Amino acid sequence: MTAGMSIEGVFNWIGTKIGEAIRFIIDLLTLMFSNLDDSLSSFIYGVTDAMGINASLFSMIVLVIGLVFLYRGVRALLRRGFIAGLLWLFGALLILGWLVG
Repeated sequence: MTAGMSIEGVFNWIGTKIGEAIRFIIDLLTLMFSNLDDSLSSFIYGVTDAMGINASLFSMIVLVIGLVFLYRGVRALLRRGFIAGLLWLFGALLILGWLVG
């Protein structure tokens, strides 16, 4: 800022700097979320290709449910709940086997 700048010039300068900062934040968020979308899409297609299933929302929901059953089964076995663990693992086997087969 120079000594001869008017009050309108000061507000113009402040507005320009605030606008540039907002534009920088928007560009940064756009870059981050576009890369996140590409990464997530690549991850989903990689998982579904490796398992031989469709990349549909239904398949992904069934996969998550099967993995939750598997997790609960392993967790029950680690807590020495053998019957509950075997039931959870059997449910996971049914769900994941149906999905893959």
